Amino acid sequence: MSPISLYLDEDVRVLLAEVLRSRGYNASHVLEVGREGKNDSEQLTYAVSHKMAILSHNVSDFIKLSKSYEREGKHHFGIIVSGQIPFGELLKRTLKMLSSNSSEMIKDRLVWLHDYK
Repeated sequence: MSPISLYLDEDVRVLLAEVLRSRGYNASHVLEVGREGKNDSEQLTYAVSHKMAILSHNVSDFIKLSKSYEREGKHHFGIIVSGQIPFGELLKRTLKMLSSNSSEMIKDRLVWLHDYK
């Protein structure tokens, strides 16, 4: 089973991508790849094209995108959502989610980080 590659959208701190990489995970941020200002649908399309799961605090929009992909029979590599929480808690939950799942396990799934407390 292959590890999850993460693409962090604009409302997630760049620091999370840096810390995840320092711990051996494949993670990149919108700002690092020059995609700031793109809408959520465009960000998800980019993540899909790079076989990455996307992590966002924009819960409501990504729930809608997840439902839209399902309805249209489109595939993605995981949509991970979390409300705004302190950085340390976000890191802890993200690491727990990454260590307990593979890319195959979250393909086409909406994953809630609050399930990884």
